[in-house]
Amino acid sequence: MDKKLFITAAEMAECLGVSKSHAYKIIKKLNDQLKSDGYMTVTGKVSRKYFVEKFYGVTG
Repeated sequence: MDKKLFITAAEMAECLGVSKSHAYKIIKKLNDQLKSDGYMTVTGKVSRKYFVEKFYGVTG
């Protein structure tokens, strides 16, 4: 897996086989969940680890 801390909408769209606009909606939802848990977020990107955990159930 890539060593970058954040995944972008373009990477997510390719990974999930969805449009870039849909990937942005997913990123917003994931970032909203992180914000509600007290984490800081970056607009248009989401933690790669959090993305993998939520979509594939892989932790660690």
